[in-house]
Amino acid sequence: MNKFIHLFDFSQKVNYKTEVLSGLTVALALVPEAIAFALIAGLSPLTGLYAAFVMGFVTSIFGGRPGMISGATGAVAVVIVSLAKEYGVEYVFATVILAGMMQSLAGFLKLGKLMRLVPHPVIFGFVNGLAIIIFMSQMAQFKDANGDWLTGQSLYILLGLVALTILMIWGLPKLSKAIPASLVAILTVFGIVFFLDIDTRTIGDIASIKGGFPPFHIPEIPWTLETLSIIFPFAAIVAGVGLIESLLTLNIVDEITETRGSGNKEAVAQGAANILSGLFSGMGGCAMIGQSLINTSNGARARLSGIVASVMLLVFIMFGASLIEKMPMAALTGLMIMVSVGTFEWASLKTFNKMPKSDVLVMVLVTLVTIFLHNLALAVLVGVVISALVFSWDNAKRIRARKTVDAQGVKHYEIYGPLFFGSITAFNEKFDVLNDPQEVIIDFKESRVVDMSAIEALNKITERYLKLGKKVHLKHLSSDCKALLRNADALIEVNVLEDPTYKVAVDV
Repeated sequence: MNKFIHLFDFSQKVNYKTEVLSGLTVALALVPEAIAFALIAGLSPLTGLYAAFVMGFVTSIFGGRPGMISGATGAVAVVIVSLAKEYGVEYVFATVILAGMMQSLAGFLKLGKLMRLVPHPVIFGFVNGLAIIIFMSQMAQFKDANGDWLTGQSLYILLGLVALTILMIWGLPKLSKAIPASLVAILTVFGIVFFLDIDTRTIGDIASIKGGFPPFHIPEIPWTLETLSIIFPFAAIVAGVGLIESLLTLNIVDEITETRGSGNKEAVAQGAANILSGLFSGMGGCAMIGQSLINTSNGARARLSGIVASVMLLVFIMFGASLIEKMPMAALTGLMIMVSVGTFEWASLKTFNKMPKSDVLVMVLVTLVTIFLHNLALAVLVGVVISALVFSWDNAKRIRARKTVDAQGVKHYEIYGPLFFGSITAFNEKFDVLNDPQEVIIDFKESRVVDMSAIEALNKITERYLKLGKKVHLKHLSSDCKALLRNADALIEVNVLEDPTYKVAVDV
């Protein structure tokens, strides 16, 4: 019971009106998104809606970030579209279940901390790319069934309703924040269209959302190694994409709310939600940055808003389909355009002249990969790899050596900067082995031997001195460095009081 109470943190001050109204707004915004993503994957609309309900409900209760919204997402839809087309929906359900197991395992192994390795320029690029994708996805509403741009009266009506929605969402908070502006805007545009009988596209024109409670369903697939070989690659990608998008969204919501969520707890919850999604006829998903920003911008900070959103979504499916299907797409288009504007990190544009060129390159590259490939995992991976290479290059240039000769004729090399695979070439160039005196001391007090490449560099430099019959001492090395050096006994001058105790990364 204590754990249950702690889970919901009843000591947290909750604005129930804000949470409920924000949850209702998010539920309305979830409907067209879930339908669209299901259609992208070649699945029935209810498959996306069921996933949105299950993902949102489970993660809102057990997730590591109160106020964050999960549901069916485009990132997952893009991954499973070829699987659904070639093998059918049953394989999709099995894939989602396996992906959920992988995500929960990652959470139990506390791999959420790996998000610390994602640099800020990568997050900037990721967020900006998503903002542009959200904006571009709304352009489909300005085209007809044949893919041609709308013209004439239908275009003017749509533009007018979208503009009204945007204006209300932007302007109402300046007058009052008693009710979420996005909800007021949606209901106002709905009322105008309904009572004036305006002919414009509605949710019902896209697909019907009428259905029952998500049916429990064990995937009807052959439980063989061949099936596993088919679904495993897709499951691994779904798990990776889902975790990356969810944990990055968690970081963004952390910054907005100035609180801290738990990445590992969120990973476990995302995994459990995907497992249940696959068992209850859903296509799976992850955290949704757009809906999460709608929720937080409305002032929601607790778990209640996500629970309300998911429950109301189920109510729409079971009882309110006929009403929700009359909701004009113009209102939801305006809402999502404002979400994209709010998502974009406009401050990142001001840093172009202040950030290092390498950081700007990473940010732009991640944005472009996100926009054109829609592969969020690849975009983040590319950004992290390039950032790591830039970091290695910068540190490789920092290796320096201060050279002095004392009164006894002993030459001292005082090494500054990290010695690792990227800096060993510059390190070797610091020594004049042929012309050095008979005794040499290499001091690592201001340096650090990082990896096995550095150990091998030390072995080689000492061998060069030994071949010429010269005596060399290595000072201020850690104990594991000494153990890994082939000539340690003959070379190292031990100083117990000052020798460091760091560990060399022997598996690099």
